[in-house]
This record gives sequence, C-alpha cells and structure tokens, in this order.
Amino acid sequence: MVNFPVLQTLNLSFNNLEGDVPVEGVFRNVSAGEVKGNTGLCGGIQVLHLPACPIQRSKKHKKLKLILAISIAAAFCLTLFSLMTLSWLKKSKKKCLSISTYGTPNQKISYKELHNATDGFSLKNLIGSGSFGSVYKGKLGPNETHVAVKVINLQKQGASKSFIAECEALRNIRHRNLVKILTACSSIDFEGNDFKALVYEFMPNGSLEMQLHLEDGLKQLRSLNLLQRINIAIDVASALLYLHNHCQTPIIHCDLKPSNILLDDDMIAHISDFGLARLLSKSRKEAFLNQLSSAGIKGTVGYAAPEYGMGSQLSTNGDVYSFGILLLEMLTGRKPTNKLFKDDLNLHNFVKLALPGRVMEIVDHSIFNKVGENDNMVSSWSDWTSGQIECLISVFHIGLACSAQSSIDRMDMNRVALELLSIKRKFLWKLNVTGKAQE
Repeated sequence: MVNFPVLQTLNLSFNNLEGDVPVEGVFRNVSAGEVKGNTGLCGGIQVLHLPACPIQRSKKHKKLKLILAISIAAAFCLTLFSLMTLSWLKKSKKKCLSISTYGTPNQKISYKELHNATDGFSLKNLIGSGSFGSVYKGKLGPNETHVAVKVINLQKQGASKSFIAECEALRNIRHRNLVKILTACSSIDFEGNDFKALVYEFMPNGSLEMQLHLEDGLKQLRSLNLLQRINIAIDVASALLYLHNHCQTPIIHCDLKPSNILLDDDMIAHISDFGLARLLSKSRKEAFLNQLSSAGIKGTVGYAAPEYGMGSQLSTNGDVYSFGILLLEMLTGRKPTNKLFKDDLNLHNFVKLALPGRVMEIVDHSIFNKVGENDNMVSSWSDWTSGQIECLISVFHIGLACSAQSSIDRMDMNRVALELLSIKRKFLWKLNVTGKAQE
C-alpha cells in the first residue's frame, strides 16, 4: 500500500487486522475512523491514537541466539558421549582383548583365567624365558587345552613394543612351520598393574635348544638323528622362505636361534618369538616397525649377522646368516658362543677347516642314531656308507654358504630349501639301499 502513489483513500475498519501501521504513502493522511475495529494494530501517525508497537529484535540477534542454542546442545551431546566412552573403556580394560591370527573370532579371556590356567604363573609351569618375558604351560577352557602363555615383562625397556611387533607380525600370516598364536591379552592384574600376554599352541617336544643341549645326565636320551635334523632344517627353511618372499608384507624374524624353534608331537618345527620381527617396506630398502632404539636390537650374540654390528640395515640376508649358524649348531652340537671359539676362530671357521676330511671329528655323535632308534654311536656309525656321509657333508656346506661373512655371498633361501629336500631324498635312498643290502 505504501508503494501505490495513486491510492488516495483507504478504509481498513473492522477487519481485525494486526501489526505495525506504516507512516508513509496513503497512511500519512488516514483518519482514526478508517482503522477502527482493528485492535491488533499499533504505531502509525499520531492522529490514529494507536498504541506504540513493541521493539522488534533484529534478525541478526535472532541468528546469534539460534547459533548459541545449537552450540550448547552440541557441547552437551559431546560431553555425554565422552563420558559414555570413558565408562566403556574403564569397563573393557578389566577384560583381555583377544585377537585371531587367522581371522576367526576367539573367546575373550580374562587375566584371572590365565592366572588360574598356569596355577598363578608358578615356577613349576615355567617352560622358558626370553628377552622380554617368560613362557608358562597352562590349560584353558572346559577341555583343558594345553597352551603356552608368554607373559610380557613390561618393566623391561622395549617390552611393550615387542608385544605390538609380535601381534603385528603374526596377525595375517599362516604357515605350518610358524607357531600359531591363539589370542593376545592386554589387561590389568589383581593389583591394578598393566598386564600383557600372548597365548600360543603348546609344543610338547619343547625347543630345539632343549633337544640339542640336554644336561649331561640326560644326554643318552637325545634322539635327533641326521634325518630328523634335516627335516627340522627343511621346516625352518620353508618358514623363512614364506616370511621373506610369500607374505603380503615381507617379514624379517631378526632372532632365529634354537630356543625359538619349537617342536610339536610329530617333531615338526615351528619358528616362534616374533618380538624383534620387522616388516619390510615394499621397496625392501629398509625395515620399519618396532625400532626399539636408534641402534636397534638385531638379534642374539652368535646368531646375529656380522654386518649388523657395523650398523647395516636389517635385511632378509640377516635371517639367512642366523639359519646357517643354526644349521652348523644342529650338526656339531656346539653353540656359536662355545668357549672353544675365541680370537679368529668361530663356529663357521671351525667347520670350514674340518671339511671334508675331518667331518667325523666335528659332528655331534648322537646324529648317527638309526632312524626310529636310539642306538649308541659305536654300533650305528659303522653302518653308515660313504654316500650317507656325503649327505652329511652336503648339509654342512649349506650351513657354511648361509653363514658367509659377506651378505651378498650367502645362499638364497629358495635354493636352500630345494637343496635340503634333494639331500633328504638322496639320504633316504642311500638308507633304503643299505637296508636291502643288509637283508
């Protein structure tokens, strides 16, 4: 109406109108009689005698009020969500977190269950200890399944990273010669202290270390003959070949030694303890994961590759070196840290100097036990043919080739596995021929 200049008169009486009456246009000359009967009107020119209109709040003010209301509501919701999350985390910490190596769900177990399964982590159930923890034998579940529980010593520097590294390394890998992790536990103990543990399949025949280095009073019980040692070597080589070449992300074990080789009921070997394992980048130029310090922990004295001591990068060749030393130890029965080895003499040179003519002087004599028997050395050594001794020397040569001082001179693990299988077939053939000749 204000914008219609041709409009001369306007009668709005008795229309029950409401709102602010303008003071421009036709409304400058309107009379009181023309707006009567509209009690809801306000403002306008003075002659209309209408009540004053209430002050209108600006749109900007209304917008600020709306924003403030939304902000307060959002803050309240966020606070409520945070409180609920903290409450959930507090409750969940009381139980163990379970993971599956192979993607199948595992029942969560509590610290209390692991405590009961191992009789309170008693010394009678202690079956081994390592750099970052102790391993206990236990029984879990209604079927009392035998398990090995590795309790991480969180007081040790780097132990938590070791726990994470082992979980990460074993999470997505599967091989018959790798130890199977059943679940991992990250919880608190009865005193409120942090508790971390890994639960593995139990290996009834213990470690290769136990088999090779029994105490003096039990040495007569040793039964690992050459064929069994070759089988174990093939198992370990197969596992390393898988870790280095057939995993989605290649893995370096970094701590291969007899105590980390476990034997099941059938004397099948399984590599264990991935606490120092590293994942390789796709370029394979550097290892990443769980670098515990600037220097890094790169294995055990005697088994760690010599280039690591000079600050070289971790590589699969380091595992090959450890395998070579492991193989020489299996054949000689001597640890690389034996007191015999000092100055320039080490296990590698000790074997190299003796081959081939003096092989019988350095070999572990219990290796001559007949397959499936525990004959003493004298009665079984005489049964060996020159062909079988050649097989023994061939295995020694593989150990030497893998433990070469220079990493580029070491044998490829694929070739190692193939040659060991070839030696095994040759040895069995020689054994079969000898058996028929004796008949």
